[in-house]
Amino acid sequence: MVAKNTICLWFDGTALEAATFYAKTFPDSEVVAVHHAPGDFPSGSEGVVLMVQFTVLGIPCVGLNGGPAFKHTEAFSFQVSTEDQAETDRYWNAIVGNGGQESDCGWCRDKWGLSWQITPRVLMEAVTDPDRAAAQRAFEAMMHMKKIDVAKIEAARRG
Repeated sequence: MVAKNTICLWFDGTALEAATFYAKTFPDSEVVAVHHAPGDFPSGSEGVVLMVQFTVLGIPCVGLNGGPAFKHTEAFSFQVSTEDQAETDRYWNAIVGNGGQESDCGWCRDKWGLSWQITPRVLMEAVTDPDRAAAQRAFEAMMHMKKIDVAKIEAARRG
């Protein structure tokens, strides 16, 4: 059964590789189906992998091997909430260590160009703290980080 709302991600021939990586990296993730092109199309030929149905953390996705016309941007990202530094490190290191790159404030990009926000729960709690001074301190600490350091966010929040 196809989900009513599915995220469609455009790839240049690497949808199956990406979906397989996501399935191995994140819980509640799997490659559901691989569909081959029934005929030739502008960026491929009959029989090549055209679409891959997969889930990422329970979210239904389709990887479409549409060719080189479109690239991923930070305008779309997966935001992954983590419980602690170990989980944050595990996801961050998997993405960055597999050909990805670091960005700022908990963002990184995988080797296929998709953006990920690896966001410890502690960070979201800190920057939304009703104590505006505590929230500001945590926010300022985050602004100087690439991967989020949970201990530094907690220390900044406490002042």
